[in-house]
Formats: sequence, structure tokens, C-alpha cells
Amino acid sequence: MDKIKALVVDDERLARKGLIDQLNLVEKVEVVGEADGVPAALVSIKSLKPDVVFLDIQMPGQTGFDLVEQLEDYNGKIIFVTAYDDYAIRAFEINALDYLMKPVNKERLEKALERLAAPPKTNAKDKVTEKLNYDDQLFTTVGSKMQFLKINQIILIQSDGDYTDVNLSNGSHGLVNKTMKEWEERLPENHFVRVHRTSIINTEYIENIEKWFNYSYRVNMKGIEEPVVISRRYAKKLKDLFV
Repeated sequence: MDKIKALVVDDERLARKGLIDQLNLVEKVEVVGEADGVPAALVSIKSLKPDVVFLDIQMPGQTGFDLVEQLEDYNGKIIFVTAYDDYAIRAFEINALDYLMKPVNKERLEKALERLAAPPKTNAKDKVTEKLNYDDQLFTTVGSKMQFLKINQIILIQSDGDYTDVNLSNGSHGLVNKTMKEWEERLPENHFVRVHRTSIINTEYIENIEKWFNYSYRVNMKGIEEPVVISRRYAKKLKDLFV
């Protein structure tokens, strides 16, 4: 069985050494490199193609979050390492990704590695269904880029085969490996509503609603060029939000 190739990124030399020493004791892991910051980490990830990056969050210059936003076409996993960033912890807990608290605990590291080695879950019942808050972030792949997706910046979600196309308030959009049903179950209901079998909107970005043919409606969304059709089936649900 091939070993798991790991890269350790931390600006503190002793912290890197401590984690590397622990990883070297794990037979199924091979530490292929280390980096002391984002620029060096980007080079190492591109050249070494690690299966997992153990990534510190708080680093001078650029943070671990900044590194994630610059990654493209990286198919490995990231396990964040943090000393105190509770906000980041919340982001990963709700998205079933892992993190380690400093100083790294041996048992907790083993659990993270077990999760890493486990096959991906495909059963819908196994997927995380915890409700999201409006100010939460999801760490996910949008298009080919891993990034933090701010829930309150989502304007429109539309189905696209087995994926969904997520439109954001900064003008960008991309495919996310989540179904409409998954989004509907997890998004906060006081802000998001499904208006069509193919569309979920954020009500904060509604500009106006106009009548359309056959007793349906259209909604114009801020930052979205084309109006979104509201089917008769979902019209009452949207109306109830404004009563």
C-alpha cells in the first residue's frame, strides 16, 4: 500500500519539527517536505503533490486561508493546525473537514489520519446535515479552486447535472459538488428559499418580483443578469417569507 505523502506548513520551526516527528512515527505516512510560509508552500505543493497538507492558520504575511485561496488543481486534503482560531474551527466542524489544535495530540493526530485514509462516503445518510448559519463559511471546491465560501455572499444556486452552480456577490460563480437537496437542507431558511426545482435564491439580494405567464413569477436578483423563474409550486413558500 502506498504511503500517505504529507507536507507540513508552519512558520514556527519547532512546531514543524514537533509535528514532523510525530508523523514520522506513523508507518503509513511519509513526510515529503516542509514549508515556513505561503510562497514556499505553493512551490512545494506543486512539485511534491502531497496527499495531505498540515497547514498552520496564523502565519505572518499570508495566512493558511490565503494559501487555500491560491490553490488550483490540487486534489489532496488539507488538515488545518491552529492554536486559538475558534472561528476557523467552526467553519470546519460544519463542513466535516478536520483540524488539529496546538500542541498536536497524538491520539487526535491518529484520528485525523484514520479519517484521511477512510474511503469517501457516498451514502447520502452519511453526509453532514448540520444547519448552516448565515455568517458561516464552508471550505469547499468551487470550480477547480478550494476556497472559503461565505454563506451570506451566495446570491443564487442553480442545478447543473450532479453539481450546482453557485453565484456570489463578488460577481464570481463556479460549480460545487453539492446537490440542490443538500443545499436546501443546510441553508438557513430565513434567508434562502427554493423558487424552482433548479433554483435557490438568497432573499436579501431580491430586487423585485414580477408576474410571469401561466400564474408564475420572475424574480430579479442583484448582480444576476437573467431573471429567475419562480414556479407555481414554490411561489407560496416565497410569499410566506414576506408576510
